Amino acid sequence: MNLRTLRAFVEVVRQGGFSQAAETVSLTQSAISKAVRTLEDELGLPLINRLGHRIELTPAGEIAYRRAQAMLAERQDLLAELDELKGLQKGVLRIGIPPVGSGVVFAAMFATYRSRYPGIEIALLEHGGQKLNECLHNGEIDVAAILAPVHADFDFQEVRVEPLVALMSASHPLAGSDRVDFTQLASTPFILFEGGFALNRIILDACERKGVQPKITARSAQIDFIVDLVAAGLGVAFFPRMLAEKHRHAGIWQAALAEPGTDWHMTLAWRRQAYLPPAARAWLELAKGMQL
Repeated sequence: MNLRTLRAFVEVVRQGGFSQAAETVSLTQSAISKAVRTLEDELGLPLINRLGHRIELTPAGEIAYRRAQAMLAERQDLLAELDELKGLQKGVLRIGIPPVGSGVVFAAMFATYRSRYPGIEIALLEHGGQKLNECLHNGEIDVAAILAPVHADFDFQEVRVEPLVALMSASHPLAGSDRVDFTQLASTPFILFEGGFALNRIILDACERKGVQPKITARSAQIDFIVDLVAAGLGVAFFPRMLAEKHRHAGIWQAALAEPGTDWHMTLAWRRQAYLPPAARAWLELAKGMQL
């Protein structure tokens, strides 16, 4: 069984199609299709149902996908251990970060890391918290910047804790308030980040505890667009304080969110049972020594 064939099959599933997988692994679509057919012939069972422009896994495909992910993760661990023999002159830092707040927290750290370890390639993955958790669990990345609480399969170290602030139009009836809570905001539509962002979970869980059922009027992954929507009076949004300060807007009032259990609690997490490459350990050590 060829690891390249397994990689092609796994990427078809991850990317949701043959053409998307071909772009990811820099092969032609015909080469990807041939690799999957070869794997199916070798295993003696169909793995993928081709349904027009989409695909779905057969029962055999579900098993093969799970096992192939584990085998590819083991290969990454093998290569990482061999890289350790070379020291930090070579290697790859495979790290995932969320779009929300990462520039403020990690930009200077990336610059310092690059200056200390110029031979280390930085493979950066940017996704919401839900996807980062999946990628870390599957071994696609070695370290992820994710919000607490952290899954029991992961070890982690603290990075930064920030309170949330509510952003509302300067014409909002609560503009001018130093602190607001969800009861006061219950009649105002909420503007949230796209699905899969862990910050949404913090907000919605706190609303549920308070007995508030918010009306969600818009979702976006673009911070500047959310700020513009708030300034236009479409609704209220919630940012970590440091991010809100960076995106101050003349048409927006910021008020502290007076709700328990709503802190934005950033961590760096890694798989508990997996080998942690030297490049990743160097990143964690740097984070400990910097004021983030």
